[in-house]
Amino acid sequence: MLYISRWKITAILATVLLVCLFAVPNLFPESVVKSWPKWAQRHIVLGLDLQGGSHILLEVDSNAVRKEKIETLRDDVRRVVRENKLGSPAAAAIRGNTVEFRIREGVDPKLALQKFQELSQPLGGILAATGQRSVDVVDAGNGVFRLTVTEPALVERIRQSVEQSIQIIERRVNELGTVEPSIARQGVDRVLVQVPGLQDPSRLKELLGKTAKLTFRMVDLSVPVDQAQQGRIPPESEILLGSSAENKQPYLIEKRIVVSGEDLTDAQPGFDQRTSEPIVTFRFNNNGARRFAQATQENVGRPFAIILDNEVISAPVIREPITGGSGQISGNFTVQAANDLAILLRAGALPAPLTIIEERTVGPGLGQDSIEKGTRAAWIGSLLVIIFMFATYGLFGLFANIAVAINVAMIFGILSLLNATLTLPGIAGIVLTVGIAVDSNVLIYERIREEVRAGRTAINAIDAGFTRALATIMDSNITTFIAAAVLFYIGTGPVRGFAVTFGIGIITTVFTAFTLTRLLVATWVRWWRPQTVPI
Repeated sequence: MLYISRWKITAILATVLLVCLFAVPNLFPESVVKSWPKWAQRHIVLGLDLQGGSHILLEVDSNAVRKEKIETLRDDVRRVVRENKLGSPAAAAIRGNTVEFRIREGVDPKLALQKFQELSQPLGGILAATGQRSVDVVDAGNGVFRLTVTEPALVERIRQSVEQSIQIIERRVNELGTVEPSIARQGVDRVLVQVPGLQDPSRLKELLGKTAKLTFRMVDLSVPVDQAQQGRIPPESEILLGSSAENKQPYLIEKRIVVSGEDLTDAQPGFDQRTSEPIVTFRFNNNGARRFAQATQENVGRPFAIILDNEVISAPVIREPITGGSGQISGNFTVQAANDLAILLRAGALPAPLTIIEERTVGPGLGQDSIEKGTRAAWIGSLLVIIFMFATYGLFGLFANIAVAINVAMIFGILSLLNATLTLPGIAGIVLTVGIAVDSNVLIYERIREEVRAGRTAINAIDAGFTRALATIMDSNITTFIAAAVLFYIGTGPVRGFAVTFGIGIITTVFTAFTLTRLLVATWVRWWRPQTVPI
């Protein structure tokens, strides 16, 4: 056990050196590190509690999700009525969470019930085993049918909206160029966004507050806008206002969506070559390009509206068919407004509006205070451990202290390699790792003492101590690592920060205890050939 081949020694030292080198960029100012090659710029990112930043708690508009779910059901009812000639589709009306419809005379109620029941689907996901369905269909008699969205279906839709919102928020925040934002679900319908280093959250709030639901729809010319405002609105159209750049001009817009923002594959800010004004260029996928080309071919000479969150950005006239699958949006944008719109369109539309219910800005001064206190606690804790090990085990305690110091350096190296975020609980995880690291050495050294008392020679006792303590240390560290993994996957925010450093520390502890400490002891034995164990 004490014999270590030359290639193993080389591998151990090379591993230690390489991992520790990844921690070097943290010793230099960021301005210096930026001049290094890209692969060498990895460093630890300080969390919100250490460097300050923005903390925003968002709530998904549950009422909007419910309204959309019920309106979708009404549209489905109208489609079924139209396809099966059950009556007038316009007769489908919303009453709370229920869509009510009366079939025309002569229609078989059993046929209508069968067709409406096809709209009721079993719920999937974690609710699949409950047998719950999305819609309750009731024949109320006299040709009246009531279709009600079930509460489990609404709850599931809210859950899906939150999950979708998290993905879209993450894409939007990453487009800002911030480092390691923390975006996590909180409760049933809330999303917590923490962005370290962002001291002015106004632009972030503006990006997160927009649903960014983009649609392309035709302008209705059948009725003048002023007459429509007096109450003569066609049933398949609605009045929408233009943006501030359009002076809030009213437009009569068809409800039918020609192309939606879901068919966009890319959006980039740019400048109009003729006017040099900021614009946003966009590109559709195959489906969107086909529908857009068909719409522009059939409506040459008519204006079509580009609508973002029920606000008309612009309403240009179609001069010629647009068949290339791309186009541009202009609307008296500023450069930042064009860039923000491009970010929103690339990230996608939120499934429901988000409301900011809590906002905090953590100043860098508070973060610096946390760093100083955390660092002080880490130094004091580590110093006490070093003193204890040296006082208890003498020279072998020195070997353990050297291994622990390299262990901590390796933790910082791995964190840097992963570009991980270090939080105050993360520092606590590192301090706890120091204690666990020396605990492994304590088990080895106490085993060596037992072997010495049993009458073994110094070299045999040392060899047996490392060999027989291995199983115990592996068992304890594996179970501890499982606990850290559970904390990481189940916990959020500070808990995950603690779990990351703690888990990495366990891995490096096992490595240093059975390779580095053993290498130090084996080298000492080879040089000094001791007759007794100084422990």
